[in-house]
Parts: sequence; C-alpha cells; structure tokens
Amino acid sequence: MLLCGLLFLLPLFLQNAAALQRDEDLMSFVTLPHIRALKFDVHYQDRDRVSPGYWFVAPYGQVDPEAPSHRFQQYQIGPYIYDGDGGLVWAGSFMFDNRNVFDFKAVHSIGREPHLSLVWQSSWDGIDSGHGVILKNNYEITNQLPFRPELGAFDIHEFNILNDGKSGLAITYRERETGMEDLARPDERTAILSGGFVELDINTAETTFEWDSFQNVPLSESNRYGFNSKPEGRPGWDYVHANAVDKNEDGDFIVSFRFTNTIYMISGKDGVIMWRLGGSRSDFVQDFTFSKQHDAKFVKSNGTHHTISFLNNASDELTNDEAVSSALIVELDTAAVPKTAKVLRRYNRPDGGLTRLRGNAQLLPNDNMFIGWSERGYISEHAPDSKVLLTAMFNSTRFSTYRAYKFEFTGRPSSPPDLVVSVAGTDESHMLTTFYVSWNGATDIAGWNFYARTAEHAPPVFVGNTTKSDFETMYVAPGYLDWVSAEAFDHHGMVLGTSQVHRSRVPSNWAATGFKGEVAELKPQDPTVVVSATVDDSDDTAPAAGVGNSTASGDAKLDSSVSSNSGMVAVDATAAEALRTAQDTYELVRDIGALISFVVIVCVIAGIVAGIYTLVRRRKRTMYQHIPTEEGLPEEQIRRRSTHE
Repeated sequence: MLLCGLLFLLPLFLQNAAALQRDEDLMSFVTLPHIRALKFDVHYQDRDRVSPGYWFVAPYGQVDPEAPSHRFQQYQIGPYIYDGDGGLVWAGSFMFDNRNVFDFKAVHSIGREPHLSLVWQSSWDGIDSGHGVILKNNYEITNQLPFRPELGAFDIHEFNILNDGKSGLAITYRERETGMEDLARPDERTAILSGGFVELDINTAETTFEWDSFQNVPLSESNRYGFNSKPEGRPGWDYVHANAVDKNEDGDFIVSFRFTNTIYMISGKDGVIMWRLGGSRSDFVQDFTFSKQHDAKFVKSNGTHHTISFLNNASDELTNDEAVSSALIVELDTAAVPKTAKVLRRYNRPDGGLTRLRGNAQLLPNDNMFIGWSERGYISEHAPDSKVLLTAMFNSTRFSTYRAYKFEFTGRPSSPPDLVVSVAGTDESHMLTTFYVSWNGATDIAGWNFYARTAEHAPPVFVGNTTKSDFETMYVAPGYLDWVSAEAFDHHGMVLGTSQVHRSRVPSNWAATGFKGEVAELKPQDPTVVVSATVDDSDDTAPAAGVGNSTASGDAKLDSSVSSNSGMVAVDATAAEALRTAQDTYELVRDIGALISFVVIVCVIAGIVAGIYTLVRRRKRTMYQHIPTEEGLPEEQIRRRSTHE
C-alpha cells in the first residue's frame, strides 16, 4: 500500500521539480525576500574594450497591463539596474505596484546629480493612465507627469528627457475618424489611431509643443493598410505606429513611424514635414534599406547634415524584409541634390536573428554601440569597428525588456543597508553568527564592516569585514553575537552607510537545528571577548583591519596580506557552506518524514480516490503563475487594446 502511494504521488514530485527548475532563472535574497530578480547569462568577447557603466532594463511578461490575478507572487517585473557581470545593483519593482515599466534609463542633464526616468504604464483597470516618472539618484520620485486627459494613456514607447534638463518628449496616440479619399474610396470612412508626440515641461507637465500624423501623413503611406483594407470602428487602424522621437539643437524633431517604414523630420517652428527617410516617399537617394525601425535618435545635427542612429528591425510579427536585424548609424546630407543618405556603421544582431518587436540602439560616450534586442533581454555591445565585445540575455524565457540602456551612474539610496543576522551551533562552545547584508541601489560598495554590541545602545565592537561579493554578501563570525550592525565602505575606506542595529535571529526550535546543549543556559557573548579570542588564536600577529575600534570609524580597509582575520575568512566560508548544507538536510529529512506519513494516511484511509483528488488539486497549484507573453500577438493589437483602455 505504501509503495502504491509513493508511485501514485510521483507526478507531484515531478511537477514540483519542474517548478523549481523554472525558478532557477530568478535570484532570491535573505535581506529582500519580496524581490525575485532575473538572472543574466553573460558572455564577454573582449572585456578590455567594453565601456564602463551599468545596464538599465525593465523586464515584463506581457506588454498589456496585467490584472492582479496574473501577477507573480513576488516582485519581478519593473525597473532594474545590473552591473557588467549581470550582478544586481537595484531592484525597483516594488515601488511601482508590480506594474510594467518602460524606457528606464539614467539621465545626466537634470542638475548636478544623476537622475532616473521611466514610463509607469497605465493600470489594468484604467483608473490610472500612467505617468512619465523622474527619480533622484537616491531612488525617490521627484516628478510624476500625467498626460492631458484628451491625450489618453502615457504611451510606453518613449520618455526622452532632453539636454536642457527642463523638457521631455513622449509619444501620443489618438482615436480619430477620417475619410478614405487618399485610398480612392471617397464615400467611405474609417476610425484610425493617429500617432504623434508632445514636448512637456518636466516640472509642470504642461505641453509646450504638439504634433500628430492626422492630416500630415496620408493613409497611403502605411504598409499595414491599403486600398483593399476594410474600414474599422474605434480604436481603428494603427496606420503609422509611432515609437520614437528626438529633438536637435535647432529645435526640430525626428519621429519614427514603424508602419510606414519612415523617419520624419518635423519643423519645430510650424510642424511641417521637412523630409522623409525611407518608406514609399523617401526624399533621399539611399545606399541601404530599412523597415519596421525603432529608436531613431540624433547623433549629430547641424542644419544640412544630420547623423542619426536607429534599430533596423527589418521584420514584424508576420514577415521580414532582410535576414538579420541590425543597428545603423546613418549620415544624411540635405543640401545635396538629390538628398543623400549613407550608412556609416552597421551592427548586425550577433546571433544572426531577427528582432521582430521592440528594441533600441544607444551610441555610448566611448563610441561603442550598446543594443537592446528586446526578447529575453538580449543585449550586445559593439566596438566602432562593429566587433562584438559583449552579449547577455535573461536566463528566463518568460520575460523581455522593451529597451535596454547602459550608463555610468552613482546610486545613493536614502534608506539604510538591509541586514539579517542569525545564530546557530551545536552547543554553547561551538556557535556561529551569520550576517547577510545588502544595500539596494548603492553603486560604490567595496566591502562591509560588521559590528556587535552587548546591548542595543552599547558601543559597537568591530568583529570583522569582507569584500562585497554580490548584491547580497554573507559573512560568518564565531560565537553568539547580538545587537549587530553593518556598514558599507568604498574603495578608499570611506563609510557610505550604516544599517540599523538589529538583534540576531535565533531558532524557534534549537534541537531541530542540531543544537545539543542546554538552551536555558545559552546567552549572547560579549563581542569583545569573542574578538580577543579570535585574535589570540590567529597565527598571524598583525592587527586585523578595524580590530580595536569600539566605534564605527570607516577606517577599516581590506588587506589580506596583513589581516589576522585572513585565516578566519577561509574557516567562515567553510562554516557557511556547512550551515547551508545542514539546514538543507534538515529540511529534506523533515519533508520526507512528513510525506511518508501523509502517504500512509492517504493509502489506508482514502485510498486511490483520495490520491486522485489530491493530484488534481495539486496540479492546479504552481509556485509562480505563468505570465502569458505578447509573442504571437500582433503589436498593433497590443496598441489598440492599450489605447482603448
């Protein structure tokens, strides 16, 4: 009977194993248990030529706003900053209600300190129409800009803070009705989504310039609709699909329309179309083609000569015009007769594939090109000669990011570092205190100093330090330490921030963790005694970095050649691994015992019928709900639904 039950429940083990396998593409943290950040798979081809900076991405599971029932149990989507090794620097998902965020990047034109900007998408129920958001480098929101009601939802494609640090550009979509004379059908009318842009004052959200495709770009320029297309009701034809806008120093704009295969130059004085690049009405003699493009931006612009960059998707959800997507830098001469356009640089997608949706191309200060290919967070960095220097991708297949950027950035969180400390051991004389510390968003941490006290307000005693190993750093100290804290220091030894003072966590059931001593006699130790004993036991007589300080001074610097803790660090790593192994073993044994008991009860009392019922119920439960992706859903349908809502 027991064997029968075990065999019957085998599918449940397989199901849970699959769930755990899916979960391996996410990071988890002791200090921030509500955050599950995506892991990156990173490959360097030439690290020496890669530019400095952090990656700015905003993963999402589907483009449309998600109802609460679709949300993951823990925060995963939203704005994130990573370092060049795919290590997490900042997780901001919890700040934005687990809603989609787009066009997340650093901004260096507002004041002396760097800022961040993003588009916070409209809510699933339509109560909130979304905002352009600006944050200081302490991650506090300073500006939350809405659109005027008649402009609808704040569009997800673009929030482009300009170099003046006072204004920003955003894409607009509007529902309209129009006659079809342009398509030789004068007696018919259809609803359309016109595409355009606005310039906003980033302090007041006041619109200072506005332009729209309606009555400027005829229906006949669309590559999605034509003479045989049927009229539609609202929201109507998404006939141009605006997705990028930028402004030059002369006050003129370029705007990218994906569904006309065209980049338009718009006069900032009167809104007249000055020229078209690409599409059916191009004003240029070109030595290249492009289509379904994204992220058109000025590189240089001086009246008659313009250099621009953009992503040539060369494909959409249904077709492709070229074999591979690429990023292009193009030089335009509008004084020539006829006007000319030529490619200066081309960067093909490294895997030879197509980016059918989304994406961006960012020219970096050192002249490298950083490209976001969107699907699965695929990114690459290229040298000016087009050599691939770096590629990376989310480990997860469930997420994409609309754009990906790289910037140098200094993060100074206003909140203190997060610290979780626990105590374990086998008896009173063999105790260990394990520190877990992180500081969400801090960029310059070189290492951590750790302190303990005999009481909450007693002087701190330095118990050790270690280099920052990852987003979350673990350190193990001997003894039962209480009233603990940690401080972050930079590469010059200067203190960046200090955690709050916490009491160490202790097991609710000491025996279950392997403790064999007398719990009633177990008390925290004086950290001064613990540190002295550690120093006395060391073979190296040189003073440890920071030992002897009774206050947090920030003078501690890591130097393994002179630190008397160097031997203890190796022991600490071994002890930490032993602690994890012991805890995992305990959990496994406990779970197996519970499972066997359950199987016996099921087989004896309920038999196979109860087992079937259990199997059905368990199959309906998953560790994390699967978010449906937008792949396979035409982008214009996504835009329609978003606009309609």
